[in-house]
Amino acid sequence: MVAAFLFLAHGTQKLFAFPGGSRAAITSLMGLAGLIETAGGALMLLGLFTRPTALILSGEMAYAYFTAHMPRGTWPIFNGGELAVLYCFLWLFFSAAGAGPISVDRARGRS
Repeated sequence: MVAAFLFLAHGTQKLFAFPGGSRAAITSLMGLAGLIETAGGALMLLGLFTRPTALILSGEMAYAYFTAHMPRGTWPIFNGGELAVLYCFLWLFFSAAGAGPISVDRARGRS
Protein backbone atom coordinates (compact mmCIF):
# COMPACT_ATOMS: atom_id res chain seq x y z
CA MET A 1 0.00 0.00 0.00
CA VAL A 2 2.85 2.36 0.78
CA ALA A 3 4.55 1.67 -2.56
CA ALA A 4 1.27 2.27 -4.39
CA PHE A 5 0.73 5.54 -2.54
CA LEU A 6 4.25 6.74 -3.34
CA PHE A 7 3.82 5.72 -6.98
CA LEU A 8 0.54 7.64 -7.09
CA ALA A 9 2.41 10.67 -5.72
CA HIS A 10 4.91 10.42 -8.59
CA GLY A 11 2.01 10.55 -11.01
CA THR A 12 0.26 13.49 -9.38
CA GLN A 13 3.57 15.34 -9.27
CA LYS A 14 3.86 15.01 -13.07
CA LEU A 15 0.21 15.86 -13.76
CA PHE A 16 -0.62 18.48 -11.13
CA ALA A 17 2.75 19.54 -9.66
CA PHE A 18 1.42 18.16 -6.37
CA PRO A 19 2.99 17.59 -3.88
CA GLY A 20 5.67 19.64 -5.62
CA GLY A 21 7.73 19.85 -8.76
CA SER A 22 6.58 20.97 -12.16
CA ARG A 23 3.80 19.82 -14.46
CA ALA A 24 4.50 17.82 -17.57
CA ALA A 25 2.54 18.44 -20.75
CA ILE A 26 -0.18 15.81 -20.97
CA THR A 27 0.81 15.10 -24.59
CA SER A 28 4.44 14.37 -23.67
CA LEU A 29 5.96 11.06 -22.57
CA MET A 30 6.20 12.45 -19.04
CA GLY A 31 2.51 13.35 -19.19
CA LEU A 32 1.67 9.83 -20.32
CA ALA A 33 3.86 8.47 -17.51
CA GLY A 34 1.95 10.71 -15.08
CA LEU A 35 -1.37 9.31 -16.27
CA ILE A 36 -0.15 5.72 -15.99
CA GLU A 37 1.38 6.32 -12.55
CA THR A 38 -1.67 8.13 -11.18
CA ALA A 39 -4.22 5.62 -12.43
CA GLY A 40 -2.01 2.61 -11.78
CA GLY A 41 -1.01 3.80 -8.33
CA ALA A 42 -4.66 4.32 -7.41
CA LEU A 43 -5.64 0.87 -8.70
CA MET A 44 -2.76 -0.78 -6.86
CA LEU A 45 -3.64 1.11 -3.68
CA LEU A 46 -7.15 -0.32 -3.88
CA GLY A 47 -5.97 -3.73 -5.05
CA LEU A 48 -8.24 -3.54 -8.08
CA PHE A 49 -7.23 -5.27 -11.34
CA THR A 50 -3.93 -5.96 -9.61
CA ARG A 51 -2.26 -8.36 -12.03
CA PRO A 52 -2.78 -6.47 -15.32
CA THR A 53 -2.15 -3.11 -13.67
CA ALA A 54 1.08 -4.30 -12.07
CA LEU A 55 2.28 -5.72 -15.41
CA ILE A 56 1.70 -2.37 -17.14
CA LEU A 57 3.42 -0.49 -14.31
CA SER A 58 6.39 -2.86 -14.42
CA GLY A 59 6.74 -2.29 -18.14
CA GLU A 60 6.55 1.46 -17.68
CA MET A 61 9.35 1.37 -15.13
CA ALA A 62 11.50 -0.88 -17.34
CA TYR A 63 10.99 1.57 -20.22
CA ALA A 64 11.84 4.51 -17.95
CA TYR A 65 15.01 2.82 -16.80
CA PHE A 66 16.28 1.89 -20.25
CA THR A 67 15.44 5.23 -21.87
CA ALA A 68 16.15 7.73 -19.10
CA HIS A 69 18.69 6.10 -16.79
CA MET A 70 20.68 3.49 -18.71
CA PRO A 71 22.20 6.03 -21.13
CA ARG A 72 23.82 7.72 -18.10
CA GLY A 73 25.67 4.56 -17.04
CA THR A 74 25.31 0.84 -16.53
CA TRP A 75 24.72 0.58 -12.79
CA PRO A 76 21.51 1.93 -11.21
CA ILE A 77 23.40 3.33 -8.23
CA PHE A 78 25.41 5.55 -10.57
CA ASN A 79 22.72 6.53 -13.09
CA GLY A 80 19.95 7.42 -10.62
CA GLY A 81 17.76 4.50 -11.67
CA GLU A 82 17.49 2.63 -8.37
CA LEU A 83 13.87 3.63 -7.83
CA ALA A 84 12.86 2.70 -11.38
CA VAL A 85 14.47 -0.75 -11.01
CA LEU A 86 12.93 -1.28 -7.59
CA TYR A 87 9.44 -0.35 -8.79
CA CYS A 88 9.88 -2.46 -11.94
CA PHE A 89 10.59 -5.62 -9.96
CA LEU A 90 8.04 -4.82 -7.25
CA TRP A 91 5.25 -4.47 -9.82
CA LEU A 92 6.51 -7.57 -11.65
CA PHE A 93 6.16 -9.48 -8.38
CA PHE A 94 2.57 -8.28 -7.93
CA SER A 95 1.72 -9.20 -11.52
CA ALA A 96 2.70 -12.78 -10.66
CA ALA A 97 1.52 -12.95 -7.02
CA GLY A 98 -1.76 -11.09 -7.38
CA ALA A 99 -3.63 -9.06 -4.81
CA GLY A 100 -3.25 -9.21 -1.06
CA PRO A 101 -5.82 -10.20 1.56
CA ILE A 102 -7.27 -6.68 2.02
CA SER A 103 -7.78 -5.87 -1.65
CA VAL A 104 -10.84 -5.23 -3.77
CA ASP A 105 -9.77 -8.11 -6.01
CA ARG A 106 -9.82 -10.48 -3.04
CA ALA A 107 -13.23 -9.18 -1.97
CA ARG A 108 -14.51 -9.80 -5.49
CA GLY A 109 -13.16 -13.34 -5.36
CA ARG A 110 -10.20 -12.68 -7.67
CA SER A 111 -6.65 -12.66 -6.46
